[in-house]
Amino acid sequence: MKPKPSSLPAAASGLPDRPVGASVDYRLARAATLKAWKSGQLGRQEVCDAQRELQRNAEFCGQPTGRQCPVCSNAGVVEVTYVFGSRLPKHGRCVTTRAEMQRLQSRATVSTGYVVEVCTDCGWNHLVRRYTLGGKRSA
Repeated sequence: MKPKPSSLPAAASGLPDRPVGASVDYRLARAATLKAWKSGQLGRQEVCDAQRELQRNAEFCGQPTGRQCPVCSNAGVVEVTYVFGSRLPKHGRCVTTRAEMQRLQSRATVSTGYVVEVCTDCGWNHLVRRYTLGGKRSA
């Protein structure tokens, strides 16, 4: 059974306190990628391919998850949240605080959030979930 966004630890979730619009979980895709890597269908360089900007954001803005990296077993796996939408930078906004996330949630325009898990040692990265936020209408 998929946990509700509100039941996820605040530090690791990158989500507001209450559930938001539609949400997509990528655990099955993650499991398939890891299975392909373990069976030799994918090389380590194909699964540990975090780009520099993602690695920097993971190091300086990532939220610790307490999980070990599935590739190198390092305990430094963090989650980085990006939000894309109108009136945001074309390359998205890296959200670093719950206050910033709540501000984006209260906007009238709809945005899309992406949470990526990243290992700060080996560069493993995978999309964890995608969700919609915002769309508040003034009364």
